[in-house]
Amino acid sequence: MIPMAQETLVSTVFHSGELAVQRRMGQDDIAGRVGRMIRPEIPDVAAAFLAEQPMVVVAAADDTGRMWASQLIGMPGFAHATDARTVVVDAYPAPGDPLAEPLRTDRKVGMIALQPQRRRRMRINGTAVPGDTGIRITTDQVYSNCPKYISRRAVEEFRPVLPGEARRSPELDSRQRQAISAADTFFVGTRDTEGNADASHRGGNPGFLQVLSPNRLRWPDYRGNSMFMTLGNIATDPRCGLLVPDWRSGATLQLTGTAEILWEEAESAPGAQCAIEFTIAEVVEIANAGPLRWGPAELSPVNPAV
Repeated sequence: MIPMAQETLVSTVFHSGELAVQRRMGQDDIAGRVGRMIRPEIPDVAAAFLAEQPMVVVAAADDTGRMWASQLIGMPGFAHATDARTVVVDAYPAPGDPLAEPLRTDRKVGMIALQPQRRRRMRINGTAVPGDTGIRITTDQVYSNCPKYISRRAVEEFRPVLPGEARRSPELDSRQRQAISAADTFFVGTRDTEGNADASHRGGNPGFLQVLSPNRLRWPDYRGNSMFMTLGNIATDPRCGLLVPDWRSGATLQLTGTAEILWEEAESAPGAQCAIEFTIAEVVEIANAGPLRWGPAELSPVNPAV
């Protein structure tokens, strides 16, 4: 059992959906301990890490309430802390990206900075306001995550290119389905009932993100930090957005729809605590969405078999 004082602290960090999932998984004690790392302020080590990154992923809702996850890219230093609770990102999504216009108004956002080369990541949740060259985020939650399931890869080239026209469709075509089946990494955007957004990373061996049909996906939820930010949000608001980057070509595949937690599927895949089934409402594909070209992946040694 969590002591009363610690339980009060945990309840101020986690919302009801997260607490419910933690209890259901029997990991509320662990979450209580791990949750102590979550702070509104940006530690110096986190600020230094962020300033090294050429890419961050931001999750937010559009004006209709649909969730999306988008990449923001620039030379290292384009994302940086200006004080203990402010992060400036000097970039907007590519033209045609579903968040290109929404991020030009005040918005609740979740952000994740991933460093595949060293299997490191940090997350920031807060409120973004637009500026001339990008967004400014006032932080509510700042914390790091463990290196599990991150595929190691390095930037090979920074190639300035004009993004292609956004291709929109209600479902995945055969080429897009093949790309998803080959993915070792994707990003998930979710939010809670009060609209607070979160961006998270999912990684595994190719095939872990399964295509069930042109408008339905499924993936296993592997054990992580026991805080269940993503599952807790889905448990209270099923609206969800996915970003599947093509690391070699710079293309992006973005999906929005609804997610459902399949608790009974815990044994459906090695290492899974449950499964998530995702129903697609819209697909957006952009060729040359960003200038980064990454090398081949070195899959995480802790990835469960597929």
